[in-house]
Amino acid sequence: MSRALDPHRRPRTQPYCGVVVGGSAGGVETLDAILSGLSHDFVLPVLIVQHLHATDDGAFSRHLARFTSRRVVEAFDKCPVELGCVYTAPADYHMLIERDDTIALTVDARVNWSRPSIDVLFESAALAWGAATVGVILSGANSDGARGIEAIHRAGGLCIAQDPRGSESPTMPQAAIDTHGVDRVLSAEGIATELSGLTPRGKGTAT
Repeated sequence: MSRALDPHRRPRTQPYCGVVVGGSAGGVETLDAILSGLSHDFVLPVLIVQHLHATDDGAFSRHLARFTSRRVVEAFDKCPVELGCVYTAPADYHMLIERDDTIALTVDARVNWSRPSIDVLFESAALAWGAATVGVILSGANSDGARGIEAIHRAGGLCIAQDPRGSESPTMPQAAIDTHGVDRVLSAEGIATELSGLTPRGKGTAT
């Protein structure tokens, strides 16, 4: 199931710097489907916040690496953001994007009861990349990410939500949709297809 809320907004043909993705309950399975469904020539960096148990210890990154040929990196402070890579926020750290295309990690207070927080990542991406940001909200049981989607929308970026009807936990994507900042509501397979059609801005190096 796919639908564009406004097909005239946020064209895919403009170049993008990267994709930020947020998920919680049910999000891992959706991420598996998205990563495995991306086209071979998709090179935009993908930065992921998934609400994790504090003792994850890199298991999430190792799991995702099974579903993609791209390099999956558990982010570290000052980690460069490069084409062809997938970055995951480590458990119990907020992940932010800096204007110099590096990642910052913080242990600031929880946001929406979460650390890492989707809002923190999305808001930093909107500041760093502006209209060249793609934000994707997946299945989850709270409203983390809704504020971040609003920030990306205000910056002129492309905002995508998983269709709540196909989500294990529809609360999170529905909260994003309710901001009226979401441009496309798509299935996991539809998200992979949508992302595969995006054009990267000429920066970084594919690995």
